[in-house]
Amino acid sequence: MIDFELWWLLALPVFFAIGWIAARIDIKHLVTESRTLPRSYFRGLNFLLSEQPDKAIDAFIEVVKVDPDTVELHFALGSLFRRRGETDRAIRMHRNLLERSGLSSEQRLHALSELGQDYLKAGLLDRAEETFAKLVDSSYRNEARASLLEIYQLEKEWQKAIAVAEELSEDGGQSRAKEIANFQCELAVAAASKGRDADARGHLEQALKVNRRCARANVLLGDAAAKAGDHAAAIDRWRDVEQQDPAYLALVASRLAQSFKALGREAEGLALLRDYVARYPSLDVLDAAYRTCVEVEGPQAAYVLVRDELRRNPTLTGLDRMMEASILTAPPESRQDLELVKGLVHGQTRNLARYRCESCGFRARQFYWQCPACGGWETYPPRRTEELDLAP
Repeated sequence: MIDFELWWLLALPVFFAIGWIAARIDIKHLVTESRTLPRSYFRGLNFLLSEQPDKAIDAFIEVVKVDPDTVELHFALGSLFRRRGETDRAIRMHRNLLERSGLSSEQRLHALSELGQDYLKAGLLDRAEETFAKLVDSSYRNEARASLLEIYQLEKEWQKAIAVAEELSEDGGQSRAKEIANFQCELAVAAASKGRDADARGHLEQALKVNRRCARANVLLGDAAAKAGDHAAAIDRWRDVEQQDPAYLALVASRLAQSFKALGREAEGLALLRDYVARYPSLDVLDAAYRTCVEVEGPQAAYVLVRDELRRNPTLTGLDRMMEASILTAPPESRQDLELVKGLVHGQTRNLARYRCESCGFRARQFYWQCPACGGWETYPPRRTEELDLAP
């Protein structure tokens, strides 16, 4: 034990000396490297730390001019220009990199990818598509395909979008069924607008084959059947939405009421809507049930329907409907006062009767299958913002 302690006491100064020498070598190397860097580089860092990005950019540009071999700084500046919206400067920066002869193959692919992003941000979709097409067989293939998918959606090239989405699903392992089904629905809408009903139906059936939960496909198939006068088939399609996602019954409730009316089966339609109101509370389903009830059973029954639902799920929109039913059943001398109250309530409900994207929060008066702000598919719940705000 004594020998071991003596050995340790002798070895400790040696270890200390080795560490001191290594530290001196590292410090010397760091000082040598720092002396080779232009002063503009440190000025740029100082501006960044001082939260002066414009001056920092000017300083880094000076570094690039003094030392053109700073490839990583070129990449950093190009990305910064793009984020700031200065796409012309970003494009020049990345094109200059590609024209250099000393780049490694990985750096050249990186520069090409960044240039494609510059073109995409600038709205130069043709150039962006051409650039990303060069990367689909490289290590950047997934990033390139994702960008191509975005381009094809912007250009409404749905067949190309389907092909790229399928490739991404195979390579990335992440299902793109929801997006592909919506691309098929877009193709169906385009075909129907040109009178090619058979093609439209084929696309919608394909959408359901890709994604059985695609409520949009059944909504459109029901619309096509109703347009052709086959209201029984339309009702069947719209009722299938319940099995896919009951929330989307809000989009077909009024359609169901109209088709049941066309078949002379209003009472059956009202019973179905009452059942939906009880099991899947929704302002749009309640509105369809209320209007059908007024026609079938009269204003008093409609008042009771709305009143009972309002007790279960208190909303201003429900109160608006109850006030409307009250006016229909009230004596003439009381209607003017009730209409005044209804007008005040209705003014508030107009601001609440909106849809809100779950992804980016964008609000709109009409329902969108694709958010016009962030481009997400089926990110709008088919429920009004008032319902979402009151939901537990």
